Amino acid sequence: MVNNLRNPLNTLRKQKYHLIGSHSAVKKCYWVHKALTQRQFCYKGKFYGIESHRCIQFSPAVLWCWNSCLHCWRLRPSDVMNWEESSLPSIDDPEFIAEVTIEEHKRTISGYFAYPNIDRNMLEEAMKPRHVAISLTGEATLYPRLGELIREFHKKDLTTFLVTRGIRPDILANLDEEPSQLYVSLEAYDEESYKYFNKPIFPNLWKLTLKTLEILPSFTSPTVIRITLIKGFNNSEKSLKSFAKLINIAQPTFIEVKAYMHIGASITRLNRESMPYHEEVRTFAKSLAKEISYNVVSESRPSRVVLLSKLDKPVIRHGNCPISWKDPDPGDEYSGEYGEPEAAI
Repeated sequence: MVNNLRNPLNTLRKQKYHLIGSHSAVKKCYWVHKALTQRQFCYKGKFYGIESHRCIQFSPAVLWCWNSCLHCWRLRPSDVMNWEESSLPSIDDPEFIAEVTIEEHKRTISGYFAYPNIDRNMLEEAMKPRHVAISLTGEATLYPRLGELIREFHKKDLTTFLVTRGIRPDILANLDEEPSQLYVSLEAYDEESYKYFNKPIFPNLWKLTLKTLEILPSFTSPTVIRITLIKGFNNSEKSLKSFAKLINIAQPTFIEVKAYMHIGASITRLNRESMPYHEEVRTFAKSLAKEISYNVVSESRPSRVVLLSKLDKPVIRHGNCPISWKDPDPGDEYSGEYGEPEAAI
């Protein structure tokens, strides 16, 4: 169990998390609002076809994580409570979680029916979600029945993106059902940088991350390595070479190189100069692509992210988003100085 659990839960509620059972949560994504009000879509729409207004942002382990990453802008467990044990206090039923997740997501968008200029067709679609990003906060693989939960979402005709920091290869290797797409997020590029930046609570988590990368080629679903680029930390020639070695182990379908965003609680730990411009992200991504023989296939300036792949066209689509790889970014003028202030992953 955890000490003083009530206060963190109250904090989450104030931040508009919809809590589910004893360890799960839903929160409306920024891009749901942008899609419904301005018909602008998350970069995952451009890259993978996700319809932002039909996407649920969800976590099965909202207050549980084995890292305290410096760039995290969510509520970190280490910020609000002391750990007595690192596992979930109880294990809710996957069918219950899936059902309530969908209902709570509908609640998060029900207020848009009062908006006078909302596209009613899009809003009706939003009330019938087709996708779950298992990524909101916390470490999803700490929920031991994760494969069963993914199956429940698939039975309800929703696709799934599972996002992990790769610290539970045992869970990933034994999933009852694979996600529609699997993300592994990386910022560190070796054990020393991992201990400094990701602040693991156990000493063996980098070794477990490497094991995750080793099993990634065994997945039949598309896989993604997500590199969050932090200026002054992992944008050097040394880190680029090290990332290349890790990618050669994992052989992912896609690689995303995305800028760290100087938002949320992360501004107390990193400075504004840590956030690279899109041009800097593109330069690093091009150099990495050359190093590993991948191609730069798309980019999203508002979200400061570049996509690499060995595919020559976006054959993997998880919805009917009206934008795709080669399309220009719509609505750049709305992106703001920081681009995407509420990235789902």
